[in-house]
Parts: sequence; structure tokens; C-alpha cells
Amino acid sequence: MLPVVALIGRPNVGKSTLFNRLTRTRDALVADFPGLTRDRQYGFGKLGPVPYIVIDTGGVAGGEVGISELMVEQSIRALAEADITLIMVDGRSGLTAADEYVAELARKHARRTFLVVNKSEGLDTAIAGGEFHGLGMGEPLAVSAAHGDRVSALMDIVLEGFVPDDDEDEASEEEGSELRIAVIGKPNVGKSTLINRMIGEDRLVVFDQPGTTRDSVSVPFEHNDRKYELIDTAGIRRRGKVHETIEKFSVVKALQAIERAQVVIAVLDAHDGVTEQDVSLLGLILERGRALVVVTNKWDGMTAVDRKHVREELERRLPFLDFAERITISALHGTAVGDLLPAVERAYSAATRDMSTPALTHELESAITAHPTPMVRGRRIRLRYAHQGGRNPPVIVIHGNQTEHVPDDYRRYLINRFRKAFKLKGTPVRLVFKTGDNPFKGRRNQLTERQQTKRKRLMKHVKR
Repeated sequence: MLPVVALIGRPNVGKSTLFNRLTRTRDALVADFPGLTRDRQYGFGKLGPVPYIVIDTGGVAGGEVGISELMVEQSIRALAEADITLIMVDGRSGLTAADEYVAELARKHARRTFLVVNKSEGLDTAIAGGEFHGLGMGEPLAVSAAHGDRVSALMDIVLEGFVPDDDEDEASEEEGSELRIAVIGKPNVGKSTLINRMIGEDRLVVFDQPGTTRDSVSVPFEHNDRKYELIDTAGIRRRGKVHETIEKFSVVKALQAIERAQVVIAVLDAHDGVTEQDVSLLGLILERGRALVVVTNKWDGMTAVDRKHVREELERRLPFLDFAERITISALHGTAVGDLLPAVERAYSAATRDMSTPALTHELESAITAHPTPMVRGRRIRLRYAHQGGRNPPVIVIHGNQTEHVPDDYRRYLINRFRKAFKLKGTPVRLVFKTGDNPFKGRRNQLTERQQTKRKRLMKHVKR
């Protein structure tokens, strides 16, 4: 299970800045996929060898009433579900009564705490943390979230003892092992009913009330001599809709299920349409690079007009998921449920596909011929060759010059070309651009003396 890190502190100490720093893929994700909105409370990150989940909390200062009081309750729940709590203070403002209140909350509710002195850029680390020793929360760790100073070192310290990421995986599957499928969605969209229908028996409790499932449940089964493991997760609710601590836990469980799975079935409710929470959740799945099948449940009983409206909304709200298969079903009646496992297999096959360097380079050259790269300060971006850098999701590494200037729309163009050429339906595709020397530079020095003589004669002939 991924470790969970909660950020807590009074307002304006830089919690959200550190959150963005720890989940650094977020900005790139938003840039690469227009229309993707995100819930900023939960996020995945990896700054060093150990991946993690980060929870951002609202600022608390003590004496809150009304809505602010609810925010304190939310922060307490975040502390309870986190493995590690980072208590953030402002190194330039110094110790305040609000900091002491936050430290007291952490003492009561957090499992393991670290004191982080933010905004310490340009300050001596010992001086920056000096007056905060009085909080009694251990040795202060000075960082600058805005500039990234000592943030990597901070995470090395707080995550010591947790298991590093095994890069051989990318959620790989061993020969003969089960294919892990997480079923994700808001409460009461029919996830448990769907799993019961897929396995052909009532293995999971189903009750017409949001939040019936309280934890992630693994359900192994076989179909056509193929082993599967279905992971049913408690429904994910908007922050303002979560009132019970046990349901708050389910949010983290669902995110950990996404990390554990090889393919995700995201379940939407046809009657609710595409909500902001759906978009946020799908964005997190995309961020983790999981193969995906989007399922719209409760399709039965809808009029043709309503169905047309839902399809249009899916196209409008989810343009960043144009790679995923979309299937409409009725879990209650079993309509089209039989189409899900074949779609899951197609998505997983695409996510783990091997692509040769010559084939990738040929497709890159064809794409550039059809649509040349743009000019940057009078010079055209040069993309020379491509090779595969990973699987699940497929990672394609492209080498060339000025690759840092490749615009987002050209990235999407290349992704669509690779997707079509290599049949990568159902999985995100990641491009990595590398600028460097020509790999053939210096090769002339390796030519034989006879070849160099012939080359010189040819050049003289050309000059004449």
C-alpha cells in the first residue's frame, strides 16, 4: 500500500505550494489534457524511490466556527488516515499561537509527525528552525516549497522505512497470474452490483444507500481459464459530502486500489451525468497511467433523448479520455456486462504492447512528413528517432534538438499517430522528449582510411 502523507498548518504557510511540488506531474497533466479539472485535496506523487499519496488540508488557526469548524474536522480526519503528517510553519513569520494549536491537533490525532519550516530560502537552516523547537515536535526540517530547496531530502527522511517503487513493474503481470481490475466510482453508481453480475454470484453486499462498501474488497474469479482479481472500492464522495470518518478512509483506499490495479473500470451514473467528482477521479486514474474502460451504468429505462444528452456530455466533459473504450450497461439487468472483460483485455494488451525502435522511428518520420514540427526562433525542432521507454502505460522516448519547445498540441498529434499505428486503444500514452547530441556524431572518425579518402575525393568533385 502506498504511504499517505498529510499536510497541515495554519493558513498561508505554503501547504498547497508543497502539495503541488510533491505531486509535480499535475501541472504537466493539466497542460497536456485540456478540459481536465482536478480535485486538489488528494494527489499521487513520487519524489525519490518511494511513491506516495498526499492529502492537502485547509488552513486551521484555532477558534474556528461555522464552515471553518468543518474544515478543522476535515483536517482531523486527514490526520487519522495518514501514515505521516507534515506540520508546516512559516520560517519568516516565526512561531504563532496558531502554530501551537496545529501542533496540539497533530499530537492528539496523527500517527507520526514531522515539523517542516517552510519559506526558509536564503536563511540558515538552524536559525530558520530555532524558535520552533518550543513546539516539542522534534527537529525542525527547513525547506522552501516554492523553490524546491531541500524538499527531496525531506521526503527521503519522512519516507524512510517504506518500500521503494519496483521499476520492473509498472503494474506488470507475471505468467499465469491474475489480472487486477479496480472498479472505481462515486457512491451508489452500482459498483458492487456490477461485480456480482460479472462473477455470477452475490459475493458483495448490495444496499440502496451510498457508502455501503466501507473498504476495498478483493474478489478473485476465473473466466475462460483466465484468472482475475476484481477490487471493489468504497464510493468516492466530494469533500463536503463526507461526514463519517470511516467513509473518509475509503477515499485513500480507492486511490491505493488505482495504484494496485493493472486496469481500471470507471463507473459513471447515467442519471447523474458527468460530475466534477467524476472528472477529478478520472484525472487521477489518467495521472497514474492506468489502462481504462469507462462504463456508464443504469442505462436501462432512459429515453432516446436522455441517452443522446449523456453521450454528448461524455464527449464534452471527457475529451482527455478519447483513448478509452466507453460502454453503456445496466448492471442490475446484466445488459452489455459481458462486453467488459473483453474490453479490459484489449486495454491491458495495449498497455503492455512491445514496440520496436525501427517501427517507432518510422512512424515518427511519417508523422513529421505529414505535419512538420514547428519553428522556434527561426530554427525547426528536429526529432530524430524514437524508442520504447516503458510499458503500462506505454512510454515513447523521442530524441532530437530543441525538444523542450515541442508544443502541447504537437505532442497530442504525435500521441494520436502512435496510438493509431500501434493500436493503443484503452491506455494512456506518455511521450518523453530528450535533447542531446546526434547519436551518429563522431561516427566519421570510425570510418576506415580508405572510406575517408573516397569521401574527400567526392567532396572535391562536388565543389568543382
